[in-house]
Amino acid sequence: MNTFWTVLLVIAVIALIVLGVLWYLGRKVQTNQIESQRLIEQTSQTVTILVIDKKRMRMKEAPLPKQVFENAPFYMRFAKIGVIKAKIGPKVVNLITDGPVFNQIPVKAECKVKISGLYLTEIVKGAVLDEKALKRRQKQKAKAEKKAAKEAKKAGKA
Repeated sequence: MNTFWTVLLVIAVIALIVLGVLWYLGRKVQTNQIESQRLIEQTSQTVTILVIDKKRMRMKEAPLPKQVFENAPFYMRFAKIGVIKAKIGPKVVNLITDGPVFNQIPVKAECKVKISGLYLTEIVKGAVLDEKALKRRQKQKAKAEKKAAKEAKKAGKA
């Protein structure tokens, strides 16, 4: 019975040490995130864009400058990110977005957005899709892809 309590005590001590390390690392990451968010807000500017195309792709495959890929954290290099091809004035640029903004921004529409470098942070004014419109657009896209696949299959047989 004595060994049982000893083993339980050792496991409890190890668990407390692990929790302490995780708490410390979590606070450190949180302060870094707050600092980077403050920096993004300071450098953000409001511009009008025309969205040409949007895709989710790996950062490695995305048409972004090489420096962006090199400065990205290791875990982000293989994660899928939202890439939007947009026209800002006379230039066509590729912008990076996060999930909620990527889902809301419509294709082939003009919007007023806040950007910070190559990062699109939020939609200020413009066509923001609601949930129903988003689902409808996804269904239409799936139907179009299915139809294109059928036609390609027919063309391949003929």
